[in-house]
Amino acid sequence: MGDKKLVAAGQTHVGQTRDENQDSLLVSTAGIAALPNLFIVADGLGGHNAGSIASNGAMEAFCDFLNNTDADISHEYMLALAINYANSQVFKDAAANRAHKGMGTTFTSAVISGNLLYYAHVGDSRIYTIKNGQMTQITTDHASCTVEMVADGIISECEAQNYPEKVLTRAVGTDAAVEADKGVADLDDATHILLCTDGLTNMLFENQILEIIESNANVENATKQLIDAANKAGGKDNITAIVIGWDRL
Repeated sequence: MGDKKLVAAGQTHVGQTRDENQDSLLVSTAGIAALPNLFIVADGLGGHNAGSIASNGAMEAFCDFLNNTDADISHEYMLALAINYANSQVFKDAAANRAHKGMGTTFTSAVISGNLLYYAHVGDSRIYTIKNGQMTQITTDHASCTVEMVADGIISECEAQNYPEKVLTRAVGTDAAVEADKGVADLDDATHILLCTDGLTNMLFENQILEIIESNANVENATKQLIDAANKAGGKDNITAIVIGWDRL
């Protein structure tokens, strides 16, 4: 991909049913500190405005760590270390402020270098690659549906009646420590990369997302149409999407 220029666009929207947007995103093709570029989506959770405080606070702490470390390590390890630091900061904030108790956030980060995608991830926001007309989910959701939790004996059928349909099993800030998944994905033949919160994937099927991205000439239009389509489908949550592609030089 040496003869191509990396391009990216991101957008977030409150959706049709929520009072506030607790999602956060970062799109930087110029990079930050030692990283050549950086893309992040985060989906906050918590009462009142605590979710937005968690996602924004995690993002700020993550970037602070990157700007203040000189560690010479692979990109995915750097991302994971920065997530660990962000987790400690959000957890401390929640412990020090009763209004923020229990707050947390998903956190999905990616760096592209050459033909490789480096990532570190906590929660159920996702990274997809698009190549050869197919979408492939790179991240693993850290979430269980209520039916699975009952089957595994984690909760009873009676308790399940008061649980949301899906429960995060891992998030940034909800515990003193968190383990981030990290890895490297091959981008050979990839045309696009998508980072998104579940406000997009809960509203649209993967074939709908794929069609929108592949039918648009630029990433800005693709991102806007993804948000619009999710809102038209109900917009039951905050919606955030980053579409990354390449322009020929």
